Amino acid sequence: MNVDADAFSKRWARHWNARDVDAVLDDFHDDVVFTSPVAAKLLPETQGVVRGKAALRRYWIAALERVPDLRFTVEGVYQGVNTIVIAYRNQNGDLVNEVLIFDGEVIVEGHGTYRVGE
Repeated sequence: MNVDADAFSKRWARHWNARDVDAVLDDFHDDVVFTSPVAAKLLPETQGVVRGKAALRRYWIAALERVPDLRFTVEGVYQGVNTIVIAYRNQNGDLVNEVLIFDGEVIVEGHGTYRVGE
């Protein structure tokens, strides 16, 4: 993985805050697998597992339609082996982690994870 995690996280947040799903998707592999409890709620048939870039685009467009005030503020960035974790606060102030697994410079797997309890 040859990705600058800090620069990537800033670009990721900028694209999300501009509601530019296609720009966010530019970093994802066509066969990406993405999991999220939000996907399970919005698209119950997925059981929270979204497969493929086209399906991920549909999920994110549906999510943006329901969250007109979406706003992400990066709180921290962590880098591991082929992995970047972006800790951020959403428009509700909730702490969320996006776990992104890379193959080279593209994301092949992602996981939206949400803080539980206090």
